[in-house]
Amino acid sequence: MEMKERILEKATDLFMRYGIRSITMDEIAAQLGISKKTIYQFYADKDEIVDAVVSQVTQKNETDCAASRGESENAIHEIFLAIEQTEEMLKGMNPVIMYDLEKHHPRAFKKLRDHKLQFLFKAVKENLQRGVEEELYRPDINTDIIARHRIESVFMAFNPDIFSHNKYRVNDVLYEIDNLFLHGITTLKGRKLVEKYMQKTVQKNKHGLYE
Repeated sequence: MEMKERILEKATDLFMRYGIRSITMDEIAAQLGISKKTIYQFYADKDEIVDAVVSQVTQKNETDCAASRGESENAIHEIFLAIEQTEEMLKGMNPVIMYDLEKHHPRAFKKLRDHKLQFLFKAVKENLQRGVEEELYRPDINTDIIARHRIESVFMAFNPDIFSHNKYRVNDVLYEIDNLFLHGITTLKGRKLVEKYMQKTVQKNKHGLYE
């Protein structure tokens, strides 16, 4: 692995575990056993590293979304596959990272916001249209409004001003948000599938989703 990739990998790991603000360039260098000067040969500053991390994360998200669509049996199954991917990501993620991005790294936050408003919006809206066509989602839903609501509600789970990280686990908040979303848009046929996939998930994990 090239040094630039090693730096990015270590920075990603540290940011995800401890948040962005608490990790310095000195800490990244120490963890890699290199000098800070070596890092500056590849990245101009911490902002540039954070920007590279966000780019990597959004690219992976696009790949994961495409995989969910390709592997899914139907629109609801696609959502459950996406939930599993989110659960896996959250295992090693400190929720404060979202706050750090917004407050201290506006350029990288804008990149994430653009990804949310463009790629994720399109992906969610296509899933909603698919679900309506499969008669799993209510035919009267406004896919544009629901897609925007879905995206904002998921990101809201990371907002400490709404759900204090000292009181609520992001996993628990997302569990409730996902259940509310699925039961709010599904038809009777769709709700039966929701219960089916929920039971399968519980069988895989005795504690249920998001543990």
